[in-house]
Amino acid sequence: MSGRDAILARVRAALRDTPAPEPSAPAYRRHGERDAASAVACFLDRLQDYNVHVTRLESEADIAPAVAARLAANGADRYVAPDDLPVAWRPLDVAAVIDSSAALLPHQTLNETPSALTACALAIAETGTIVLDGDHGQGRRALTLLVDHHICVVFAHQLVDSVPDAITTLATAARAGRPITFFSGPSATADIEFERVVGVHGPRRLDVLFVG
Repeated sequence: MSGRDAILARVRAALRDTPAPEPSAPAYRRHGERDAASAVACFLDRLQDYNVHVTRLESEADIAPAVAARLAANGADRYVAPDDLPVAWRPLDVAAVIDSSAALLPHQTLNETPSALTACALAIAETGTIVLDGDHGQGRRALTLLVDHHICVVFAHQLVDSVPDAITTLATAARAGRPITFFSGPSATADIEFERVVGVHGPRRLDVLFVG
């Protein structure tokens, strides 16, 4: 037996007699630690960094007037909305273009409509991120990709502190196979010559109506 073979034989014997160590789970952070007020402050601060226009509202009754004001500020004479968006959110004096599963609007129509109004699944304070999961009031993904201006309603009770909190909350949507989209501010990229360009793969302007 060569010296190499002797060494390898001793290594194999040592490994055979030593039980394999139990794998240890990494100590990832599972939950955020901010209280509700701190989470709201952090979320709104992040949105300001992303050039998002934020309107603070006291109650759901304030949504329709705020929508009308933001549409007017952006020069929009109409907006697209999913068919299950609450009627109380829709301003009466602005035309709504309704997108429904029974009658999907052509992409050209969506592209030519200046604004979209939707709900959201949740929002993440730590990153200033809003999440859509295709559930009630959110519509299909194309509805918020092809317009130039997106108005999104976020309720205070939908705010979670951290990304792990969001992933846990979205488990049901993931198991149901619904599309889940995370976005932080208006669509933007700096891939082209390292210059920031907005509206490349989504709306150039984002309005958040924060209720509560």
